[in-house]
Amino acid sequence: MTTLATPVGPSPLRRVGALAAAETRLLARNRTAVVNSVLMPLLLVGFVAVVGGDGLLGADLLVAAAGFTLVFLTYYNLVTTYVARREDLVLQRLRTGELSDGQVLLATAVPTLLVTAVQIGLVAAGVAVLGRWTAPVDPVLPVLAVLLGATVMVLLATASTVFTRTPESAQITTLPVVMGATALSGLFFPLNVLPEELATVARLLPLTPVIELAQLGVDGRTWDGEVVAGAGLWWAALGPLGTLLAWTAIAALATARWFRWSPRR
Repeated sequence: MTTLATPVGPSPLRRVGALAAAETRLLARNRTAVVNSVLMPLLLVGFVAVVGGDGLLGADLLVAAAGFTLVFLTYYNLVTTYVARREDLVLQRLRTGELSDGQVLLATAVPTLLVTAVQIGLVAAGVAVLGRWTAPVDPVLPVLAVLLGATVMVLLATASTVFTRTPESAQITTLPVVMGATALSGLFFPLNVLPEELATVARLLPLTPVIELAQLGVDGRTWDGEVVAGAGLWWAALGPLGTLLAWTAIAALATARWFRWSPRR
């Protein structure tokens, strides 16, 4: 008696890859988004080269590029993407297939995450071309900052869709992160110029620990300007690492509890 072999479907990784490829093709067809993704970091490097003079270090530019890209591209773009897919019933249809909920959300985020990585890479290349590249004090910390920061921004984006009815309304609902968290992240001014209570609150916001970790890694400076090295570097990193992990857990729980797959009508 011949036993027929049970057909084996594609692996979860291949299913995620297939959906991510489809999302990437959709992004590539949006010429405005592609042009902005390429030009923004180059314009940033050029602006700093012309206006910043010799006073701004390449390390500062890299930290700023990571912060701005994670908020204005990863977070904001994914809020509008998830909401648009939800309102067009795309998420609902994908959920009936073989992909798990987490795989659907991850695959949808892949193109934006790739563009994020390309943007930061372009800025790093621009810094090197301008002759302002200096070797990071600890290369692990900036990479960790970007990876954890991207994770937090993806989860915050999924959580933000709960109170975002349309892609257009994302301009309003994302303001607390896009404007508030960015303004108090340390990108524009050092946090030690703030009153102690406000500085403490600022350090608990989602973008601030990303900036702190990146700054620690590239030039060994803490949020209050102290220069540390060796074991002190990772000791100083424990605070921002803990804050990022806390935001990851909070945003993941909020997504699991309140994320909506069907249109808000």
